[in-house]
Amino acid sequence: MIAMKTLYLLVPLAPLAGALAAGLFGRAIGRRGAHTVTILGVLIAFLASCAILVDVLHGNSFNGAVYTWATSGETRFEIGFLIDRLSALMIVVVSFVSLMVHVYTIGYMADDPGYQRFFSYIALFTFSMLMLVMANNFLQLFFGWEAVGLVSYLLIGFWYTRPSATYANLKAFIVNRVGDFGFLLGIALVLAHFGTLDYAGVFSQAPGQAGATLELLPGSHWLLLTVICLCLFVGAMGKSAQFPLHVWLPDSMEGPTPISALIHAATMVTAGIFMVARMSPLYELSQTALSVVMVVGAITALFMALIAVTQFDIKRVIAYSTLSQLGYMTVALGASAYAAGIFHLMTHAFFKAVLFLGAGSVIIALHHEQDMRRMGGLRKYMPVTYATVLVGALANAGLPPFAGFFSKDAILEAVHASQLPGAGFAYLALLAAVFVGGVYTFRLVFYAFHGETRVDPHVLEHLRESPWVVTLPLVLLAIPSLASGWWLGKVVFGNYFGSSIEVLPVHAGIAELAAEYHGLWSFMLHGLAGLPFWLALAGAALAWYLYTVRTDLPKRIAVAFGPLYALVEGKYGFDELYSWLFAGGARVLGKGLWRGGDQTVIDGVVVNGSARVVGWVASVVRLFQSGLIYQYAVSMLVGVVLLTYWFLRS
Repeated sequence: MIAMKTLYLLVPLAPLAGALAAGLFGRAIGRRGAHTVTILGVLIAFLASCAILVDVLHGNSFNGAVYTWATSGETRFEIGFLIDRLSALMIVVVSFVSLMVHVYTIGYMADDPGYQRFFSYIALFTFSMLMLVMANNFLQLFFGWEAVGLVSYLLIGFWYTRPSATYANLKAFIVNRVGDFGFLLGIALVLAHFGTLDYAGVFSQAPGQAGATLELLPGSHWLLLTVICLCLFVGAMGKSAQFPLHVWLPDSMEGPTPISALIHAATMVTAGIFMVARMSPLYELSQTALSVVMVVGAITALFMALIAVTQFDIKRVIAYSTLSQLGYMTVALGASAYAAGIFHLMTHAFFKAVLFLGAGSVIIALHHEQDMRRMGGLRKYMPVTYATVLVGALANAGLPPFAGFFSKDAILEAVHASQLPGAGFAYLALLAAVFVGGVYTFRLVFYAFHGETRVDPHVLEHLRESPWVVTLPLVLLAIPSLASGWWLGKVVFGNYFGSSIEVLPVHAGIAELAAEYHGLWSFMLHGLAGLPFWLALAGAALAWYLYTVRTDLPKRIAVAFGPLYALVEGKYGFDELYSWLFAGGARVLGKGLWRGGDQTVIDGVVVNGSARVVGWVASVVRLFQSGLIYQYAVSMLVGVVLLTYWFLRS
């Protein structure tokens, strides 16, 4: 057990050590030293994670404190680890994808002056996410939660000389603070009503609090657990970019591509999904919270997929794809199909990392060109990048036998079987999102890699495949993008998570599906006959027709749909709305406080007003300070008369 505890500590501390070495001693150890120590740290974390997963699969688990930070009364604020099947799977996925991104960064950031700083940041980002998923209490969860937010701010604005990058990291930071306010309220309610921040203590008390209510407004009683779950989910909406707190994620593309892959694939945006799954003992006791989660996820999945069809920046297309896929995961959580949601989180981490890193390979080959209208025909020049991106696209669209097919179909089946309010809407929205997903995914493939080249002739002369430090991670990530879905029977239908996730019998949709599961081939054949597969295939076929055969049609369709297309292309106006409502509102409020508060009240009344009062008093008193003795005598006489009168009255 002592050896295993050492491995538990190694998982987060090895990347932290690499981050500190690269950050504090980057100039001394140089570029090679910076990437060596950080990659070594993440490699150690990955190997230790694999050993921990094997140990957990043999029936071992751990839940205990590592360090007591503070004690207040009977409440202990601790740093501790919960190592079970859920956290073990997460740390393997996070450390593996992070390792691939670290290796890829050697090639992508080769000419960047901030090379050592970037490696320090991404290693610190990995440490923060690992601390979050390994937490056994709300204090450490909140620490990891805020740490990934802080480091994402540094990474999104890494090229801080660009105004767009500075705007993007501020936007991400502020929007996440909105979500984190709700998250902190939820944690405060947990501490106030449960008396502990330890997961085990809270979960054991939760059934006893199922009927407890909270009076939010006079005469308005809410179930305590519903309020807690909704507050926690507000945090998840910010971190996992769910509607309407989704606006920061596309702008995060201003950061270098490696961090785009790390944020979107295995860290930060998946933190909210993991948190809700970890809190399943609470969410299972609130049908209202589950329905809200499901509907929000369905809206995100469909409406963000539609935006992806209108984008031309290759990274933004993939960013909106991430938003849509996160919507699938959120719907799964709302349908109590936590296993399917986490399984899709895992498969998505692999194929989304492939897509982002493949896009980065194209970007560096085209001298940082990101507009797909200036690409085309790249498969002849970049065959490895094309092959890996194609694997990622097939998985993203949910076509068999690629990973996304199995995890996405499991979610659709679970939602279809759900009896919760909102399940019907969610299922229809996801079916529509499947079709749109096929369109935007293969629109990217055909637009960038097929057809006649639209690359600048001067760039085309030097166009070639990326170096091995870029293509090797792509190949290694393409393998699980193909094969990780084959663990469907074990992870989703085989009760892999056990007691890590709690599902009440009334919400046992996954259990019912498991009873009908007869193996991988049977599931695949059933999927081939199902509507989602044909919708995805129809979307891919439509993209092929529009972007290789009738390339004039997309523009004509955009013109035909006119205002509707403009609405979707403009991201439904949320950026403008928030800019007008919050940024503009803050400016109006600030101007009002400046003019009404500062100029009128403080300067006009308090400062200048007191000066005027003193001046008036002085001007009156000055009349009696004339230097004439008879005037002083009259003043004294009047004073004596007034005092005598006052004494006689009293």
